[in-house]
Amino acid sequence: MAHSRMEKKRRKKRSPFKRFIKVTSLVFLLLILTTGGYAFWKINDVSQSAQVDLDRGEHSEYRDAAINPNKDPFSMLILGLDTRDGDLSGISDAMVLATFNPKEGTIKMLNIPRDSRVQIAGRERIDKINHAHAFGGVDMSIATVENLLDIPVDYFLSLNFDAFMKIIDELGGVDVEVPMTFTETDNATYGTLTIEEGPQRLNGQEALAYARMRKSDPRGDLGRGDRQKEIMESVIKEAASLSSITNFGSLMDALDGNIYTNMSFNHVLGMHSYADELNNIESVSFSGDNYTENGVYYYQLREDSVKEVSTMLKQHLDIEVDTDPEFADEAESAEQTEETNTEY
Repeated sequence: MAHSRMEKKRRKKRSPFKRFIKVTSLVFLLLILTTGGYAFWKINDVSQSAQVDLDRGEHSEYRDAAINPNKDPFSMLILGLDTRDGDLSGISDAMVLATFNPKEGTIKMLNIPRDSRVQIAGRERIDKINHAHAFGGVDMSIATVENLLDIPVDYFLSLNFDAFMKIIDELGGVDVEVPMTFTETDNATYGTLTIEEGPQRLNGQEALAYARMRKSDPRGDLGRGDRQKEIMESVIKEAASLSSITNFGSLMDALDGNIYTNMSFNHVLGMHSYADELNNIESVSFSGDNYTENGVYYYQLREDSVKEVSTMLKQHLDIEVDTDPEFADEAESAEQTEETNTEY
């Protein structure tokens, strides 16, 4: 699996390409698009170390051939991993699917709640979607998302906590509007932090706590997703002027070993057409319900919502949408059957 190759690569080279989700992927893209000279060389060196291949090969099974992200619509699965110190294994703490359409110059971002109850690809079982990464690494995560939405996942980006916090710190922090005072504990990362209600400027550890907290939020994963988007927007605003980065070399060193992708440096460079669109991202989300089974909490995605999101993303990727009436009737019948058999 890609996961095992990442581990071998990390052991072989002490510093391969030294986390989070929407936030850091776009910052990484901004860094590549707007720097030159030494910075350009440093990013190239880091991104080459970061690049890994998937077991499936060059393209998704949902594609007839590999696409060119510089001119073709494409998708990217961004995984924020609950790990540190170069570790990119375990469960995914955050999962976002971004679709890009170069013809329209538009970006859509779907936040996938980590507790979403779905069919795990290759496991023949229903489970939380964030467990897919622990079971089978990036390959299984991608296959699970593809099966859920019936669309190709062309690329991925995996980041861990260390990369996320370092980026925030090097930007000098991010501005957010905290909706409620809360205390968050993670002994392995930032200990116990209390963040007060109201406008705040958060450092890397505080921003990570703000992005991860959900137990104190009455909206649970939905509120968590909104806070992650808020951080993303603040980071993009800060990163728009790279003069805010105090130590570029230190930032690249922090990324080294804490990020992986199957996208080449040349492909990322070719995405310059999106640079002006990073402040105009359309946020997409699922509708669902709280659901408990055998004492385990899940977020039960509504079938009509999954279908609606799938159709929207297919259109954004210029993929033909099946409008056959018979297919629609079967889908509606299946949806009604599942609703009848599901216990809430």
